[in-house]
Amino acid sequence: VFRRDSDVTHAPMFQQVEGLVVGRGVGLGHLKGTIEAFLHALFGPQYPVRFRASYFPYTEPSVEADLGCIVCGGSGRLATGSCRICKATGWLEILGSGMVNPAVFEAVNARLGRVVYDPEEITGFAFGLGIERVAMVRHGIDDIRLFYENDLRFLEQFAS
Repeated sequence: VFRRDSDVTHAPMFQQVEGLVVGRGVGLGHLKGTIEAFLHALFGPQYPVRFRASYFPYTEPSVEADLGCIVCGGSGRLATGSCRICKATGWLEILGSGMVNPAVFEAVNARLGRVVYDPEEITGFAFGLGIERVAMVRHGIDDIRLFYENDLRFLEQFAS
């Protein structure tokens, strides 16, 4: 994946894990429940999850999921000052998601030359999150660029 921005929490190139659920009766509640369960399994149930409206081109509605910051405990502050991971908000944007836009199903049908997914009957949700973001949160790393600078002092902390 490539993105234009690059800072302590965003890399211009990153690896992404994606999820897709498609079927009859799949709704926004299923999306939210799945993401909450997924994030609690990854990070622990003690960290709250919240959802904010967003925009992604293939989902409608689209939402971003935020996790209560593991580094500062959701306070936005550290003993040394503001938390750089959550940018002093107490929340960390962890993944993007949304309900599959019916136009996506129509495009699949057009590509296949037959109706496989009737958007009147079939719905779905999708989500994606960067692997580096998960590693940052789990290990309290406050600068994503450390993964790419090849500093052995940093990398040797994770030797198996």
